[in-house]
Amino acid sequence: MNPPLNAYLHSLFFVSLMLSAQVCLSQEKYPSKPITFIMSVEAGADGDVLGRPLMDKVSRILGQPITILNKPGAGSSIGYREIAQAKPDGYTIGWGSATIITNKLQGVSPLDFNNFTHLGGYATFFPIIVASTKSTIKFNTIQEAIAYAKANPGKVNLATAGVGQSWWVGAQTFLTGTNLSMQSVPNTGAGAATALMVGGGHAELGVVGLGSAKALLDGGQIRFLAALSENRAPAPYDKYPTIKELGYPVSWESTNIIIGPPGMPKDVIEKISKAIEQAARDPDFIKFVEERDARWEYIAPDKVIPALSLRREVVKEIMAKAGLLKETN
Repeated sequence: MNPPLNAYLHSLFFVSLMLSAQVCLSQEKYPSKPITFIMSVEAGADGDVLGRPLMDKVSRILGQPITILNKPGAGSSIGYREIAQAKPDGYTIGWGSATIITNKLQGVSPLDFNNFTHLGGYATFFPIIVASTKSTIKFNTIQEAIAYAKANPGKVNLATAGVGQSWWVGAQTFLTGTNLSMQSVPNTGAGAATALMVGGGHAELGVVGLGSAKALLDGGQIRFLAALSENRAPAPYDKYPTIKELGYPVSWESTNIIIGPPGMPKDVIEKISKAIEQAARDPDFIKFVEERDARWEYIAPDKVIPALSLRREVVKEIMAKAGLLKETN
């Protein structure tokens, strides 16, 4: 063989080996660069407050920085769209909640939970039913409230979140499941504003988040009556029943999940999911979640879609009755 040609072929073979080794090395070392985490709510929102410390722990486990980008708006659909359209290489992931169910049903977005890669769930927010201590009609227990509402249809005002929002769905679930007729008073503001409406005596009852209601509960303006969750609220509110305990098939929860674009490689999914699970199970994180009046709850990636599918059926029925259903499949 011609010596120069022989040398050239040896060099080419060596370069090919090096390139192959670099490709394998880069695959083995995932992640090899910073990860972007799209937070589909505003900074300081409940989801943001829990998501940031979780991602900080995930970052330490994976050995790469994770940059949080808040992309709120349109019921989180802006952030969801950006996650769904990202390159499925594991370097863009994000946050989701119950709006990943409600948006498509309302016609706000063509996307729902079936359009994403699921990486696990880690905490659940849930609404509670509170009573005003300043209104003309006062209730000390949820049993009193239900009995009065049944005997006096339409005479009780129930403050809720804006129409179609998660806690509004919770309120409609409560009314439908208990077969009660109340004057629903939607509030376009945040959960704290809804709590203030009840605390000011403008509505006898309200459906709000525990976190947003806590200051008024502690201050005595409103009274905790019941939880709309699957299980009781954390202490010191665990002495109050769930509506389900009273014999009504009623519950509504908003689970925080981590999602990615469709088509992510299996090895990348496995690595990120394991890091998320490890971070979520950290005792310090569990304590942090409970201190923020949410329920810690790790959900494995393969369990997320079945859980959300059950929730979807509940929401679909409620929105159909309210004339809000835009998506029927």
